[in-house]
Amino acid sequence: MIRSTLLIALGIVSPCLLCTTAVPAEAPAGASAGNVEPIDVPDAVATNEKEMKPYAEKIEHTEQTIQMVPIPGGEFLMGSPESEADRNEDEGPQRNVKVDPFWMGKCEITWEQYDIWNESVDQRMRRMFAKGKTPRDIAVDGVSKPTEPYTDMSFGMGREDYPAICMTQHAARMYCEWLSAKTGRYYRLPTEAEWEYACRAGTKTAYSFGDDADQLDDYGWYYDNSDDTYQRVGQKKPNPWGLHDMHGNVSEWVLDQYTPYDSIKETLNPLVVPKTLYPRIVRGGGWDDDPEVLRSAARKASEEDWKQQDPQDPKSIWYHTDALSVGFRVVRPLNVPSAEQREAKWDKTEPEQKDPEE
Repeated sequence: MIRSTLLIALGIVSPCLLCTTAVPAEAPAGASAGNVEPIDVPDAVATNEKEMKPYAEKIEHTEQTIQMVPIPGGEFLMGSPESEADRNEDEGPQRNVKVDPFWMGKCEITWEQYDIWNESVDQRMRRMFAKGKTPRDIAVDGVSKPTEPYTDMSFGMGREDYPAICMTQHAARMYCEWLSAKTGRYYRLPTEAEWEYACRAGTKTAYSFGDDADQLDDYGWYYDNSDDTYQRVGQKKPNPWGLHDMHGNVSEWVLDQYTPYDSIKETLNPLVVPKTLYPRIVRGGGWDDDPEVLRSAARKASEEDWKQQDPQDPKSIWYHTDALSVGFRVVRPLNVPSAEQREAKWDKTEPEQKDPEE
């Protein structure tokens, strides 16, 4: 759960709002993530779904951008039918789910984009060119950053425009928190429902391109074609909504706790708020998975074994040393939730994650 002091430090709310003032149920569509003025980016502002356009989110003080794709709101049948080949029991029962419109990263977050936060590249560039701090720079100072990893977390498979990997869900969440402060627009991980909805892109088949796994080579990296490593993002064909690598390359963190579908009652923008560290959900399958794991409805639960090589005691809150095919992509909801809503739902996670005191 985000603490009140952190919300204040990020400029998301003022102290008086947290103490006494009633918070609106929902901020105006297209509003910023808080009191910090958003960085000016063409086509990033929309007041309704019809105005949503693709845009490139600029990461200030660097040449990096994150390509964002508009995803229309709608209703879909989540999960897989019992007749689907290679179906797992945890993909049902199917249920109708409705999600509101949002933007989603066209590709998975790359090392170039991740290291700007992870290694404070933006602030080092700002100081190099003797630029003064903007209100956004001040806001990002309040966001935690990972401790030093014990080894290169790409494990020699490539950095730059390759997908960032081996982070915990906590680390992916904190990247989104940093990106929100950095840009003045609210970013987060997708919910499991949003992820499957975007992956399917209006389809009802096993994959967004149909039921024939023989076509997978055109759309995703997986065990048979990856050469035992992840690949640069965006090389395969996109799904019908313009999203790359939704099938394969790396599995992607979502916000949810892993739980059976028959225990989920929420149908409008559902989210299973995490209460325990394990298991949580990644979606999409990775470069080391078989085709059935890359299906639109396939789910994978996180495990403690993902930290097996971690030499630290206690284990790091930032790294899954053995999750070499786990990464993430970001979303930005059209309608910005209030600080109260974020604390109660969208940014909520337990138990609280803290680095051990030195």
